[in-house]
Amino acid sequence: MSLLVQHKDFRRLFVGNSVSLLGSSVTTVALPLVAVVSLHATAFEMGLLGAVAFLPHLVLGLPAGVWADRLPYRRILVLADLGQLLLIGSIPVAAVLGVLTLTQLYFVVTLAGVCSLFDAIAAQSFTPMLVPRDQLLPANSALMLTSSTVNVAGSTLGSALVVLLAAPLAMAVDAASFLAAALCKARIAIPGTANSLRGKADLFGGLRITFTHPVLRPVTIAATLGALGGQMQNAVLVLYLVHVLGFLPWLVGIAVTMAGAASILGALITPTVTRRLGPGRTFVLGMLLSSAAGLLLAAGPALLSQVLRGTGPALYGVNQQTFRQTLVAPAQLSRVNAGWRFLVYGTQPLGALLGGALGTVDLRLALIVSACLMLAGTALALPVTR
Repeated sequence: MSLLVQHKDFRRLFVGNSVSLLGSSVTTVALPLVAVVSLHATAFEMGLLGAVAFLPHLVLGLPAGVWADRLPYRRILVLADLGQLLLIGSIPVAAVLGVLTLTQLYFVVTLAGVCSLFDAIAAQSFTPMLVPRDQLLPANSALMLTSSTVNVAGSTLGSALVVLLAAPLAMAVDAASFLAAALCKARIAIPGTANSLRGKADLFGGLRITFTHPVLRPVTIAATLGALGGQMQNAVLVLYLVHVLGFLPWLVGIAVTMAGAASILGALITPTVTRRLGPGRTFVLGMLLSSAAGLLLAAGPALLSQVLRGTGPALYGVNQQTFRQTLVAPAQLSRVNAGWRFLVYGTQPLGALLGGALGTVDLRLALIVSACLMLAGTALALPVTR
């Protein structure tokens, strides 16, 4: 990619993110196994473990944007990686010493979520300082592509490491990845200061900017409804594949892998589709594909549904991020990014609960309702196509 060659600081951010994402993909596989196999967690305890991961976005989502204005973005990125190095690294150490508990897992997952929140806000706000404005779309596409690719490869690597090392020790790979990421990001030449008004802590400033902007408002509402519906589907997906469609475990694995492969395809084609259709139409197309995936799954063609489920988020995800970076002043961007994460990530625990509740009534009904919710978001985003 030419922009990685031309812009050294962006390359350092890109490589650092890629390395830490690879390690985190290992933890995605290993952490649930630690809880279930090593600590004998119940279904309720596993649900609680999943919920606390989103808790920082709900509780700290808005203040994080204000606090991110107070420090250089480079420092935030490095501190966030070092924090996750210590937190994730404590799990294999405790396992070796025989003192690992579920309480420690809750503690680690919650605080790692705080670090991840600040890391994401800083990275999204820093990117416009590292590449020219006309290179933001390919830069965001590159970040999305590596995220999709690494998630697929990392899950495979995580499974292999769990077999070779046992789940707790496999997480040492994730800890090491954060050290490598911190060293890489520390080499970024510019500090990345927002230069905002430091005397004013405008907690709701990001939301106010978002909801008074004619483009950001429909895009953010659509993304929030899309995340809510998507999380409802995540809660029942495996249950539906196994209990309704009769998928064997290996076929469930294929279905999940197909969604991951499709997300890579989506990230690859996003720049071309955006150039031809425009960012607004591409955003709506991505939302439409994601909405259709749920309806298609309810109708039966599960594997085709997974292709749409993987492709759609790349099309709308890259463009919604580029919208914020190009339409918001640098001094306000961290608060707008924080407000977006507060809404989009903060509603996901609710989506999981709604999906589970509807799933207890009828799994197919949960898919249809969630897809209709996503379609409603798509309809609200139509003004950005004009």
